[in-house]
Amino acid sequence: MATVKEIKEALAAIESLDDARWQDYESDGRAGVQKAIQQRKKAIQADIDEDLRLENMLRYEKELYQQGYQAIAGIDEVGRGPLAGPVVTACVILPKNCKIKHLNDSKKIPKKHHEEIYQEILARALGIGIGIVDNNVIDQINIYEATKVGMLQAINQLKGEVTKPDYLLIDAMHLETSIPQQSLIKGDANSLSIAAASIV
Repeated sequence: MATVKEIKEALAAIESLDDARWQDYESDGRAGVQKAIQQRKKAIQADIDEDLRLENMLRYEKELYQQGYQAIAGIDEVGRGPLAGPVVTACVILPKNCKIKHLNDSKKIPKKHHEEIYQEILARALGIGIGIVDNNVIDQINIYEATKVGMLQAINQLKGEVTKPDYLLIDAMHLETSIPQQSLIKGDANSLSIAAASIV
């Protein structure tokens, strides 16, 4: 008879809730086995839920892929809230249908996960650009206009495999540029590309 440890290892290989192998293990009356089954099923369900959430956050990108756009950039800023300091913007182009687990609006991600998600974005993004507009410029043209300047900077500073986006998804702003664009309210919670920019 397999040990509880061996059964745990076997359960780890099951990826689906309707796998026929569950029945073999569910008839095992040992409490340790039953607990392991519940834990594994819970983990699989969490993965399914996370995949659905990411799928939902790709809906704008998927519509654009269907229209023929390839290099979709998400753009976000940080620094519009504080009274002092620069506004920093980021522009990120992810590969088609790229899903990064737990990627979300940066304000919704526990700080301890920021770094690992950031590293995965760096590893997988096709292009990343950063814009920084200092407080002197902000004082001259106001924070709203300074944010636009920073976002255009981030687009122009794109580095990586892809340095020219063919479509922009922007968090709640409209930019003066010939590149087609869409402004999304709460964009960092509704688009994976913008969420990636919010982390960067």
